Amino acid sequence: MANIKSAQKRAIQSEKRRLHNNSQRSMVRTSIKRVFKAIHTGDWEKAMAEFNAAQPIIDRIADKGVFNKNWAARTKSRLNARVKALKTA
Repeated sequence: MANIKSAQKRAIQSEKRRLHNNSQRSMVRTSIKRVFKAIHTGDWEKAMAEFNAAQPIIDRIADKGVFNKNWAARTKSRLNARVKALKTA
């Protein structure tokens, strides 16, 4: 642990932020897994509903800097492509 008071405070803040970001990251990954699960079942409507629910979550977390904005855009694009392919199949 740090000896200087400001360094101690920064360490505490950093740990708090790390725990919060981990929970946010987990929420995003869970929403993505739900979309994949719906895609694997072959139900287009459920997959589309899960994708529509996951989109704002991914955007919100990317805006806060937990994930990179390019990662968020790429992930949404790939999920959308899979959901669309499910409808045409």
